[in-house]
Amino acid sequence: MVVALMLGREGSEGFPGKNTHPVLGRPMMSYPLLAAKSATLVDEIYVSTDSDNIKNIAQEYGAKIIDRPPELATKEALGEDAYVHGFQCISERLGAPPDLMVLLFCNAPTILAKTIDEGIRILLEDPSLDSAVTVSAYNMWSPIRARKEGPDGLLQPFVPFEAFGNLKAVNCDRDSQGDVFFADMSVSIVRSRCLEDLNFGVLPQRWMGRRIYPLKQWGGCDVDFAWQVPSVEYWLREHGFTDSRTPYNFQKK
Repeated sequence: MVVALMLGREGSEGFPGKNTHPVLGRPMMSYPLLAAKSATLVDEIYVSTDSDNIKNIAQEYGAKIIDRPPELATKEALGEDAYVHGFQCISERLGAPPDLMVLLFCNAPTILAKTIDEGIRILLEDPSLDSAVTVSAYNMWSPIRARKEGPDGLLQPFVPFEAFGNLKAVNCDRDSQGDVFFADMSVSIVRSRCLEDLNFGVLPQRWMGRRIYPLKQWGGCDVDFAWQVPSVEYWLREHGFTDSRTPYNFQKK
């Protein structure tokens, strides 16, 4: 059994209403729902939320609802704890844990059905892997370029340069350290064991476990600010979406 679980809460201070904000004329959360619904290897879809609006949209796409507890719907609450709660609810409803969980966010629209199916197949073929997650290369954000404000108010390296090994190889070229991959939050396909014990995984996204396969794409992201919307609309257009059509045959209820 392969089950998709998507998270989205009502409150957002940085970008209020982001989960249902129009993106190419559709609610942002519709894109991960479309991908999960159109993936051939996903058996069921659940949405964990405290929002009536999100619940209504989710049900239009055939998703089942998990009521997200108030303590897991605060600004301080961690997504990993909401995933664990949703996983436990699903396991209870099914009578057993699913084989794989397809973890999504309402505000991460840069995901396709074929990518989900690819990740599922990879995990089915290689039992040694804990997860398969989408990553995008953002070499301009290499940790070698990162800075933080020091006690004196001036910038200093976020990571000591010594951590990068040979200092003679350190320079301002964004590609000097090779590709810098970030988990872009578009999808994490994980084995149940990863959610049964978060301590098994590595920080910062412990639900991914330890042996993580990269599903490489470009431009993936979760949207936390309004200025990101044009970027994801560009991504969606490049992958066959317009205001009037999608690459899928799915029709809402």
